[in-house]
Amino acid sequence: MFAPKKILVPTDFSGYSDKALENAIDIAKKENAAIEILHVIDIVQTCSVDYCFEQQILDRLEENSTSASKEQIAKQIDRIPGAKSVPITTVIRKGTPYEEILKEQVEKKIDLIVIASHGKTGLTHYLMGSVAEKVTKGAKCPVLLVKK
Repeated sequence: MFAPKKILVPTDFSGYSDKALENAIDIAKKENAAIEILHVIDIVQTCSVDYCFEQQILDRLEENSTSASKEQIAKQIDRIPGAKSVPITTVIRKGTPYEEILKEQVEKKIDLIVIASHGKTGLTHYLMGSVAEKVTKGAKCPVLLVKK
């Protein structure tokens, strides 16, 4: 019987991510599991054609993004009923979202990833791909794909 003890919930703070967190909380309650909420801050392009941002500006932007992300995660936890009844930790990483999610899964020995699908189709999906799809293909553990 599958009984996850460490559940990873990647979030982009959308309603879709709220739904994934709700599902993860339900599973965590039943299995006495812990949840880790992960938000990945995309890497900012530092140069464009003939102009580059100063490192000081980039550092300040990263600090502001990290601080805002922590606040958003706290608000997300507060929005979800029952969130206070399970152990939840939060992690902010910087990089390409699907790559950082997969790294986190391996490093923390995550048993289950609960991730939201935004349901993109057509040309947008073809050109950009899907973070959820890439995570599902690359994960070393089961992935629960949640649709709103």
